[in-house]
Amino acid sequence: MTTPQGRSAIVAGGGIGGLAAAIGLRRAGWTVTVLERQAVSREAGAGWSFAPNALRAADALGVGDDLRAISVPTRAGATLRTPHGRYLMRFREGRDTTLLANHRADLHRALLARLPGGWVRTGAEVTGVEQSAAGVTVAYRTPGGTRQATADVLVGADGIHSAVRRSVWPHSPAPVFQRILCWRGVTEPGSVWPVEGFQTWGRGARFGAHPVAGRRVFWFLTVRRPEPGLRYDDDVAEVRRRVGGWHQPIPALLAATRPESVLCHDIFDLEPLPAYVEGRVAVLGDAAHAMTPFLAQGACQALEDAAVLAAELAGDSDVPTALARFDRSRRPRSQRVRQLARQDPAVSLSTSPVVYGLAAGLTRLAGGGVAARKAARLWTWTPPVIGQGDRCQ
Repeated sequence: MTTPQGRSAIVAGGGIGGLAAAIGLRRAGWTVTVLERQAVSREAGAGWSFAPNALRAADALGVGDDLRAISVPTRAGATLRTPHGRYLMRFREGRDTTLLANHRADLHRALLARLPGGWVRTGAEVTGVEQSAAGVTVAYRTPGGTRQATADVLVGADGIHSAVRRSVWPHSPAPVFQRILCWRGVTEPGSVWPVEGFQTWGRGARFGAHPVAGRRVFWFLTVRRPEPGLRYDDDVAEVRRRVGGWHQPIPALLAATRPESVLCHDIFDLEPLPAYVEGRVAVLGDAAHAMTPFLAQGACQALEDAAVLAAELAGDSDVPTALARFDRSRRPRSQRVRQLARQDPAVSLSTSPVVYGLAAGLTRLAGGGVAARKAARLWTWTPPVIGQGDRCQ
């Protein structure tokens, strides 16, 4: 295998996608500088789940065992109930696939440990990008003043409000509010255990829960909300008002969650970008294709991006050519997934009693076939081997 000896990359953003990209590039023989605008490199948030496609991407990046070690199996992908507890879809061993769930902070620590000391610069906020035929220069703000760094490639992994995307594509559309509000929480260790993982579908509301490491349970609630920006003095009380009468263990999960730890976010996504690449600059993860959480594919797609990017940049082709291959590979798939994630809540969060009744009835009749069809569209992706270049599906 020919490796890009002496090549350097800058990754803007030290979240899951940025660290995964840095790990992949290191595996491909690159030296990487990660610029993270937060003063401390850490991941805020609660939990999430990973499907088989993400696990394959993690294996290609060499961190699959790390991900498995911090994760707990969850059956939520094929377990769906009504607020009264009736099963619309029930996990069946041998037919359905368990997912892996973990806490975002645990995954972030595991990925950060894979990078050499000094590769992640905190308190470094990207403010500008300039590129030439020879390289790309990034201006970034630090507590000590504005600085610059130059490399062969820049990877924008700095989230839905990406400074890299705004710098390179200044006329790209702003994030779009999807009329959805989401609460996320994690229970105190051992307070409600065990939980196998489930989702509960009510009219205009969807609750889900996954077990995570440390005998904790991550839960979420999504509801329709016509305008962004509305917040509550007591988030747990508001969630309890909405779903506190639903089946167990939902009330128990809420009672076991510290109110100050609950997160409340408006859900935005991105319209399709015409390209993820411009010259020596590429964007990935939420910076490229932020999506709603309804398919649990946001982080999965970021890991896929990182694996493909590393594979394309591992060879001896020039950077713009390799990045163009990355764009051709990743943009169609990730935008299809983003569109599916946008379409899903049109049914799953419908406030119409007719739509809810029909969808719930059809789901109950179809049973596990619904989960199987969804899995076939999302989970069968195969990563390239880092070093083989343009060989991904």
